[in-house]
Amino acid sequence: MGVGRFVAIPKGHEIAAGATAGNRPLGEPSCDDPVSSRRGAPGSPILLLVSSHYRSLRRQTLHYFARPHQRIPRAPVVSPAAWRGEELRRTSDWAQSLDAAEAEECRRAVEVALGTGKPLGEMSATDFPLPTLAARIGAWRNELRRGRGFVLIRNLPVGPWSSREAECFFWCFGLHLGVPGAQNPRGELLGHVVDAHKPGDVRFYETNRNIAFHCDAADVVGLLCLSPARSGGASRIASSVTVFNELLARNPERIDRLFEAFHLDTHGEGGVRSVPVPPCRFAAGELRTFWHSDYFRSAEGLPGVPRLDAGARALLDEYDAIAADPAVHLDMELAAGDIQLLSNHTQIHARTAYQDWDDPARARHLLRLWLSLPEENGVALRAAKAWSAVQLIAELAITRASSRRASP
Repeated sequence: MGVGRFVAIPKGHEIAAGATAGNRPLGEPSCDDPVSSRRGAPGSPILLLVSSHYRSLRRQTLHYFARPHQRIPRAPVVSPAAWRGEELRRTSDWAQSLDAAEAEECRRAVEVALGTGKPLGEMSATDFPLPTLAARIGAWRNELRRGRGFVLIRNLPVGPWSSREAECFFWCFGLHLGVPGAQNPRGELLGHVVDAHKPGDVRFYETNRNIAFHCDAADVVGLLCLSPARSGGASRIASSVTVFNELLARNPERIDRLFEAFHLDTHGEGGVRSVPVPPCRFAAGELRTFWHSDYFRSAEGLPGVPRLDAGARALLDEYDAIAADPAVHLDMELAAGDIQLLSNHTQIHARTAYQDWDDPARARHLLRLWLSLPEENGVALRAAKAWSAVQLIAELAITRASSRRASP
């Protein structure tokens, strides 16, 4: 989903040894124009301090892409995450609501956390007590990691909250669920998803246009809706496991290419123009997919990146077409107070174009959070993941060296 603004990190705060974002220590300025609160005092900057309670972009990206791989599956992958939109539209058990007591617990937790006087980046889960919700949060984490791969939570009392209170809730909620992480090389952590109204050639997430199916480079992406658009802007999700199984049934000869690297256009983030990424990895019966066909295609023409052959183009087209099938995907119209949580290993997500309100105060506004989840693998899978991390680091080093040689 598109991020137009971020909670930024100010200069001069200490960080854990070795924590970096992109080419720059996280303690350096994260942006020239700190985000101002759209629901609080106009023009007031909202800043996060750096601490050890979250991961830098590099650590988070390495954790996400270091996916264990053992073999290419030749039969449909059996998984609770292999759902179909046409089936889920006939039920509502995938949407969960907070009751009045739970909503009140969230409201009190915000008061307690803000009452500590700590900046958000220095808070821990203990600063945000959720004794009643703890069990449900554990179940939601398990649903993301081992179950359907997504959760929709409704009835959060965001209406009376200021931007500061909403940010406090979502950040601290993330601390209970996993480990938050940076969303770009500048170390920006909590995204404000709005139409930036930028002129010229901008990235899709800075507009109100349709966004194609993709994944983010973190185990989980979370959205908290503060204000929906006047029309459109649906969150469209699909099971990447189901898309794989459909492709296997239709054109099994294309499956192998999913396990070979595509060059991913980084748009210069992280000091390289592109990185090689295999979309799929499979180990211990679990399929993990990273998909971003727009950026696989736009990497063509970059220095050192070969042209896509006809087979690769056909694969990208067919994968996207399967995901776009209404029988496969599910649209969610997020309302104020809704939280959507998605696994970036088993789900792909998109956004439909939208029309905003004429009144800027009512503009579509969501908060975005990236999270890493703890791994619970045996020795063999931990070794496979470690080897994948070594390979990834080596590939990045080679890519960075090649980019430097290609530079004038």
